[in-house]
Amino acid sequence: MLAALGLAALAGGAYAAALETSIFAVRELVVVGGTPRVQGELRRALAPELGRSLARIDAGEIERRVAPIPDIVGVSYDRQFPHTLRIRVSAERAVLLLRRGADTWLVSARGRVMRRLASAKRSSLPRVWVSKKTGVSVGELLPPPAGGAAAAALAPLAPRTFPSGVRLVRTLGSAELTLVLRSGLEIRLGDLGDLRLKFAIARRILSAVHADSTSTGYLDVSVPERPVITSANAQVSTGGLG
Repeated sequence: MLAALGLAALAGGAYAAALETSIFAVRELVVVGGTPRVQGELRRALAPELGRSLARIDAGEIERRVAPIPDIVGVSYDRQFPHTLRIRVSAERAVLLLRRGADTWLVSARGRVMRRLASAKRSSLPRVWVSKKTGVSVGELLPPPAGGAAAAALAPLAPRTFPSGVRLVRTLGSAELTLVLRSGLEIRLGDLGDLRLKFAIARRILSAVHADSTSTGYLDVSVPERPVITSANAQVSTGGLG
């Protein structure tokens, strides 16, 4: 028993020494995941952790430092003794450009404003337009009428679902959502319900009627059981589809 107590005291003393000395001080931050831009933002945010003992690294403190970074959903970390803190990034995924007059912001799949852009010309992401009275702040989660619904509509959309990319999202609150493809063809979604089902049905119908990158008109899948398609393109027939 005395030996066990002695070992416990020794372990406690070693842990106390690890807390108070630089024996396990963080000297290296290893960041895994995210773009170089995101990794740079994270390194700057966590720079104060350098020199801190790995034994004193606190999850709450790391979350507090990371929370203001608009490109990051969250992080997890591992202590790699003796001197390395390994950070794994869960990054935001950009899906949309928010346009307000001449101003442009990059928006994530969660509807979070990631950053302001100098120009929209270099991006092929879909656009959504809001009124000039709409307030926009980097880091905020957009409400549905101010771009949040548009981001939610694009979040589950897989690449190459449609014959041409999405150019524009039109919204009326979150009850009437329409994706306008680069060809001019409209995909009318209705509300945000059953989006994956609606996309699957839309893709199947467009494939069946041989819609291509020049097809126009509209495909209404707001009621998935009763889709309707019309088109000015001769390849696409007009009428209801059961």
